[in-house]
Amino acid sequence: MKAYAVEPPAESYLDIVGSDEKFPVRRIYCIGKNYLAHIIEMNADERDPPVVFMKPRDALVRNGGEIPYPVFTKNLHYECELVVALKSGGYNIPEFEASKHIFGYAVGLDMTRRDHQAGALANGLPWEVTKAFDHSAPVGPVTSIEEIGIVNSGHMSLKVNGETRQSADISMLIWKIDEIIAKLSEQYELRPGDIIMTGTPAGVGAVTQGDVLDCSVDGLRPMQVRIGDRAA
Repeated sequence: MKAYAVEPPAESYLDIVGSDEKFPVRRIYCIGKNYLAHIIEMNADERDPPVVFMKPRDALVRNGGEIPYPVFTKNLHYECELVVALKSGGYNIPEFEASKHIFGYAVGLDMTRRDHQAGALANGLPWEVTKAFDHSAPVGPVTSIEEIGIVNSGHMSLKVNGETRQSADISMLIWKIDEIIAKLSEQYELRPGDIIMTGTPAGVGAVTQGDVLDCSVDGLRPMQVRIGDRAA
């Protein structure tokens, strides 16, 4: 048994629909600018390729959890997304083989400190301050590919306190899931336990303390989280 100098971090995992097993999370890759309507609402250039960034795995919040309203922001935004969970990986994965590496799918939220994003973009700064903060990656239970098959379409929805704010279809992704996996593997060695947030459609907006967020994608287990009191 290993002896650690300090207490090791807690395990990061997701529940699996219909199983007592857990899906261990290694890395959280995120794809930005991947729905045309969202690019337009953010006043970005639709010709640009999607942005790749990461969140720490201890930013995960599982279904039914609470997101403490983060420090260092007055403008917390939701971004509902389809999440892809990988069972294998490697470098330079061809598009036609990408689906072989998928374990399953889930619904997730890319929580964003929107008030800091404009400055980061304008000055070419890293995105960690706006994207990679504590509790910024709520993700629901994973549905295995054996249960649902390959997901290339399906309605995605986000409601805040019962009111629909985002509504789109997965088929509207600019960069499709196979392309995303292939492109990521050009830059990183993908591994089992990696998850990919594939981008958000139009309709992003602010939330505040006490708001309840319901996220869904056809065929997947829905996710609900609540915005809690401001983090201490």
